[in-house]
Amino acid sequence: MTKEIRRLSIIVVFMFVALFASTSIIQVVNQNSLASDPNNRRTLYDSYEVRRGAIVAGGEQIARSQSTDDLYAFQRLYADPEIWSGVTGWYNPALGSATGLERALNAELSGLADSAFFARIEQVVTGQAPRGSSIEISLDPAVQRAAWEAMTNAGYTGAVVAIEPDTGRLLALVSTPGFDANQLAVHDSEAANTAYESLEGAPNSPLLNNATANVYPPGSTFKVLVAAAALESGEYTAESTFPNKAAYTLPGTSFDVTNATGGTCGGGDEVTLATAISLSCNVPMAELAVELGDDAIREQAERFGYNSEFSFPLSLAASSYPDELSDDQTGQTGFGQGPVTSTPLEVAMTTAALANDGVLMEPTLVDQVLADDLTVQEQYSPRERGRSVDSDVADSVTEMMVASVQSGAATGARIEGVDVAGKTGTAENGGDAPYTLWFTGFAPADDPEVAVAVVVEDGGGMGQQGSGNTIAAPIAKKVMEAVLAQ
Repeated sequence: MTKEIRRLSIIVVFMFVALFASTSIIQVVNQNSLASDPNNRRTLYDSYEVRRGAIVAGGEQIARSQSTDDLYAFQRLYADPEIWSGVTGWYNPALGSATGLERALNAELSGLADSAFFARIEQVVTGQAPRGSSIEISLDPAVQRAAWEAMTNAGYTGAVVAIEPDTGRLLALVSTPGFDANQLAVHDSEAANTAYESLEGAPNSPLLNNATANVYPPGSTFKVLVAAAALESGEYTAESTFPNKAAYTLPGTSFDVTNATGGTCGGGDEVTLATAISLSCNVPMAELAVELGDDAIREQAERFGYNSEFSFPLSLAASSYPDELSDDQTGQTGFGQGPVTSTPLEVAMTTAALANDGVLMEPTLVDQVLADDLTVQEQYSPRERGRSVDSDVADSVTEMMVASVQSGAATGARIEGVDVAGKTGTAENGGDAPYTLWFTGFAPADDPEVAVAVVVEDGGGMGQQGSGNTIAAPIAKKVMEAVLAQ
């Protein structure tokens, strides 16, 4: 063999290897991203022939597919759609659109995920019609309905989140108002677009998931985080005292912080940190925040999940505690006002970490992915995000929250025969704007089964007259009772 032929042969072999490697990368490594690419028309048309898997909650199919005689072969149907719409979202092949779990788990539901590889092979070999995988989610229908009815029967806009503290499994994820996902899934694109435009322009933004995508001033629910930061510093205890004043002027300003009562925080010349949390007093918490400084509070907030985005698999907007706050801004965050913002899920995560001896779990919405024959293709196990606070700190803050429910500012969450740990919040939105009303807590306090966060917008219809204790706390009570009754 001449030198030129040998060189040509090497080049040809190299080109063959390069071609093999590139096609392997395309077909294997990039399979999922290519399959989910909206510009991949072949995958799109192939997906019409697949009976999309069901979304199942507590044995109930809350989303399923039904055969049709049109181009798209299967129509997506949603049961009790307004209750579940914030979770399922919708799937519409006629518009090429999907939201919620329908979008986040599209590969699994359409049978294209890696976990469904052997199921696809079996379907081809046996000549079965292609079917997607079903998704079993963690939400409990009884708890979800209890949360939904407590909000909608009163006509409230907002959100409810319930979590198992020791696993991170979500038991309820409600956003109100909801919407009928069936109207957005119809294969008549004109009708679907009309429904979408109507919902997009509707009051209170029904298409927005308030539990995960909306951020609010957390109000006094943030006080438990500030208290945790103080205890974690080692410089404060539950019995640390502050001057018991009716007003506190924020540093560098003429603005006075006052307590909700307009007076002092209970009686006496001094007030303890425990009393400040139990009675939800703004003045001592503002002073404490300034003493701690924004760096210490931010570091603590980030250990609870603030300033980070992640998916579970729905996307969660980042709750924010900004950098480089002035002392007056830091003082405002001491009682959950100013530049700090939170999603209801973040508030629930913070509370769940305190209930779990200070350990923050990854919130999870999916329990497992099932093949058509019910074999498990993928299972999700509890995972820790990390330790937020020492267990002694968690216990101390819990005691303050229990006192708040028993005889303090959160008595609306009392459950007979059960110790409940809780914290209310009544957040101002500036000027004459209605308050945002909160409650967060867990039960039983000594062996928590559920942690809850409730937010009610527009003052629950009472402008600035409503409070977290009278409006949000009773909703949380019903949700906790629904869990404890099982």
